[in-house]
Amino acid sequence: MSEQRPVLSPDEVQQQAVAAAVVVHEGQVLLVRRRVAEGRLSWQFPAGKVEAGETGQVHPVTGRLMSYTACAVVGGTAHVADADEIAEVAWATLAEIPRYVPYGIFEPVQQHLDAVIG
Repeated sequence: MSEQRPVLSPDEVQQQAVAAAVVVHEGQVLLVRRRVAEGRLSWQFPAGKVEAGETGQVHPVTGRLMSYTACAVVGGTAHVADADEIAEVAWATLAEIPRYVPYGIFEPVQQHLDAVIG
């Protein structure tokens, strides 16, 4: 049986829209753990609100409109910048991802990680 999602108005969808950064560095992907889980979602890619003009697809767990962007590290060190929202950061290999995200990753993102890391 498929999961029923509430029908949202375009304004509600835009308010909930999230842009996620898929940051890969030295064979690992950056994940952050939310201080407060959203349903089953605790570990995720670094993310923030979608800006005007960005589009995305609906997240299978949260129902939020998502936009994913492939990123590379150009400098600095990953750290918790907003302790009110994020509890910790971790770099994970492909084999470790299911430990952080047991329900799986959006298939196009998984394909990207398989191609870049795998």
